[in-house]
Amino acid sequence: MDRLSSEWLARSGYAARGIVYILVGGMALLSTVGGGEADSKSAMQMVLEQPLGAVWLGLIGIGLVGFIVWRLAQAILNADQHDNNMKAYVIRAAMFVSAVTYTGLASYAIGQALKISFGSGSGNSRESWTAWLMQQPFGPYLVAALGLVVIGAGAVQVYKGVTRRYEKFVRISGGHKRLLDLLCIYGLAARGVIFAIIGGFFLYAAWAADPQQGGSTADALAWVRSLPFGGVLYGLAALGLFAFGAYGVIEARYRIIREPSLSEARHALRT
Repeated sequence: MDRLSSEWLARSGYAARGIVYILVGGMALLSTVGGGEADSKSAMQMVLEQPLGAVWLGLIGIGLVGFIVWRLAQAILNADQHDNNMKAYVIRAAMFVSAVTYTGLASYAIGQALKISFGSGSGNSRESWTAWLMQQPFGPYLVAALGLVVIGAGAVQVYKGVTRRYEKFVRISGGHKRLLDLLCIYGLAARGVIFAIIGGFFLYAAWAADPQQGGSTADALAWVRSLPFGGVLYGLAALGLFAFGAYGVIEARYRIIREPSLSEARHALRT
């Protein structure tokens, strides 16, 4: 794959993911007064109901496919050149889990746009994957490991935001820098907290040996809403997801995309 095509895949993927999060965050904000559930598939359905909705949804699905390919390059080929240490392995494992997660969402988007079914991609993919893992040897331990990876990914997101580690991967300067900082710190921290809650659901599912206890973004938001001062916390979480989506769109434009060389790819696969 040449650099131009890989960069196009990555940038279209970041843009598609950003749009999904903007829609989810916006739906969550609207649900504070109108009710309803805010999740990625509900956001897809909202796009589908708009003029030329199938076209837009298909483009989002294609963009998500590009994001999956880029995530695999980051996870397997170490495209971001992380060090060979435990923190880097956790980051890359989280990226691989991200690729698997977005596979279900991409197939759902493309399937809805073309009015065809890809099996579990059009159903509850989170529960299907959790149930599949639970049926494997040492299934509850696999689900628990998945929960720990998701919690680790959430911790990394918060750390990346509050320490401004995202600056390592985004090239932007001038007046836009201040806006980027606001969106990145808030968006990454909010998404990291949501990830940690979702990871906790997976740990509980492993303990209860019940795949239905696995969590999603909508479940995490519902749990936040049930807390004391839940309405305020829910609104802050919704704004955070919206901010993360805006960060994704900015990332699509200014993200530093580095395709690993063939020798680097071989070294990454060996290690």
